[in-house]
Amino acid sequence: MSEETQRFENAPEVALEWHRDGTGAALATVVQTWGSAPRRAGSQLVVGGDGRIEGSVSGGCVESAVVFEALEAIEDGKHRLLEFGVSDDDAFAVGLACGGTIKVLVEPVGGALPVDLLEELVAARKDRIALAYEVDLDSGARRLVRDGYAERLRMDRSGVEEDGKTFVAVHNPPLRLIVVGAVHIAQALVPMARIAGYDPVIIDPREAFAAAARFPGETLMDDWPDEAVEKLGLDARTALVLLTHDPKLDDPALEAALGADCFYIGALGSTRTHAKRVDRMVAAGFTKEQIGRIHGPIGLDIGAAGPSEIAVSILAEMTSVLRGKSS
Repeated sequence: MSEETQRFENAPEVALEWHRDGTGAALATVVQTWGSAPRRAGSQLVVGGDGRIEGSVSGGCVESAVVFEALEAIEDGKHRLLEFGVSDDDAFAVGLACGGTIKVLVEPVGGALPVDLLEELVAARKDRIALAYEVDLDSGARRLVRDGYAERLRMDRSGVEEDGKTFVAVHNPPLRLIVVGAVHIAQALVPMARIAGYDPVIIDPREAFAAAARFPGETLMDDWPDEAVEKLGLDARTALVLLTHDPKLDDPALEAALGADCFYIGALGSTRTHAKRVDRMVAAGFTKEQIGRIHGPIGLDIGAAGPSEIAVSILAEMTSVLRGKSS
């Protein structure tokens, strides 16, 4: 992920940085928008007191108006809820079929948005803690919610609640894919997963497999898998995919995953191979419920043939589990 992309996605961190260095900053967040908009609810634009911007709230339709309001908000410290009617012509200019309405919440840091609240949010994001940022659009009251909005967090779906006044911005840790086994399937799966929003890591102690030439620009670890996953950590936004076919490499990482909270565990191999894997996990002391979390044979049954199609089936199954369509 490039530095530019990181800053684009890390609006709270950029806003805090600009506030701390004396530039001043306001966060503009999409609250509601039309269905075909290029930026979904929860998307953010950071506006600096010097006019700098990072991010986007509409793809170009309303940015200039939002910047103008944000600069005024930095001066007076008050939040604003802006509503724009976007014409069909303006929408078409940024690649949409038709116009609609977009609502944007503008919050100046150190004013309506307290610095300590933003610092707490940034710290939680750094520690890969999922939470929701809740704002009462009528009163301006705001807080961080660590235990709540489970469905919104699972679906990565920010938006306004049914009461019409409570806006919830989801702050999930970035999705991460840990692949054990730098094999042909991994060469197809890793770029697909990156397109789908995952940050991939490939683990393989075999030098011939974990070669930079085979995975250009990707993170490679030549540690033994159990050591590598211990360094990386496994959490509810992590998928673990085991592709080596070698129990000496797969099993240590699998045992670590069964004792952790990663949302997806998949292991390559036939039904017979998986049955042997289950027997080894039983012997290692894992429960039926824990072992039942393993997706093996890995991937949705789409009749996949060849590494690329198998990679498609794996990514599809990961997505299905992530979004609660299967377990």
